[in-house]
Amino acid sequence: MRATTLILILLALSSAIAFPVPAKKQIPPTETRSAAPPREAAAEEGAIRGTIAKYAKSVDDADTTLAREIWWDSPEVSFIHPLGHEHGFEQIKRNIYERLMGETFSERQLTPRDIAIHVFEDAAWAEFYWDFTAKFRKDGRSITTHGRETQIYRKIEGSWRITHVHYSGMPSTLSGEGF
Repeated sequence: MRATTLILILLALSSAIAFPVPAKKQIPPTETRSAAPPREAAAEEGAIRGTIAKYAKSVDDADTTLAREIWWDSPEVSFIHPLGHEHGFEQIKRNIYERLMGETFSERQLTPRDIAIHVFEDAAWAEFYWDFTAKFRKDGRSITTHGRETQIYRKIEGSWRITHVHYSGMPSTLSGEGF
């Protein structure tokens, strides 16, 4: 058994060495990429930019009705953030929109910037940086944070819906941190 496994591994390695596959050309990360023709790609990118604008407004207003328009209403969606990991639209609605945004802050403003969008048929993702300013409901104290976010979309019945969000604060620049 061991000799057979070793022979198979050696054969696989020799095949990989004998038939190298050329490396794929790297695509600059700031380009919008699409499998669609340019006119369609521009329309899809515009639609996703509109979804990002609605997402920011839904956060600003802690608006679960608007959130329902842009998120896929499914237990399969997820949201990873510094305070936890939400699974399903109902958890996102309750823990992000109602509790975190609605109950914690009396005012909110999320400003996405430097948006890069990548579209491939009925799937897409966006990367962007954001600035967030808010006031705590309990004492009126202001807070400003900055971060970066990736959103994954699926085109469902003609509309781009968010299926996953992952956000984090800006990277640490201090020695020995940020690993």
